[in-house]
Amino acid sequence: MRNLTVLALRVVIALALAGSLFVQCVMAPLLWIDLVEADAPPGVRVPFVVIFVLGLVTLQVCAVCVWRLLTMVRREEVFTPAAFRWVDVIIGAIAAAAVLVFALAVVLAPGEQVAPGIVLLICGAALVLGGIALIVLLLRMLLAQAVDRDREARRLRDELDEVI
Repeated sequence: MRNLTVLALRVVIALALAGSLFVQCVMAPLLWIDLVEADAPPGVRVPFVVIFVLGLVTLQVCAVCVWRLLTMVRREEVFTPAAFRWVDVIIGAIAAAAVLVFALAVVLAPGEQVAPGIVLLICGAALVLGGIALIVLLLRMLLAQAVDRDREARRLRDELDEVI
């Protein structure tokens, strides 16, 4: 069952990565063209597209890190200090996404083009992303406890082997 779950998640990640690359390569230029045709000011157009593309990069970074963690799960190596690197990168990517979403709210706030309620919703989304980063940080602390427990169990097994 575990192998089926890992395989299913890998398929989802691969599809998500392919879709995000399509959006980056095809949809982002189309977004730029639409913003030019809508006569959006360059002070909004450039940051909006940059934030959009960087937001996709944060998603891609998370996907690659989860892929690497899945590889560790398959090899039964997830309870090792090497897993911390990938979890730390995920936390950083989610935090960066929160900052990017807040930056989007700042870019859209001035002027009459975007309703204040929409800007407030975007700020709320940034807050939720920050909360998700904190949840993953909590999960990292749980992983650290599990790694310590695993290390202690190995030490006790080794001592028991010596006694026997």
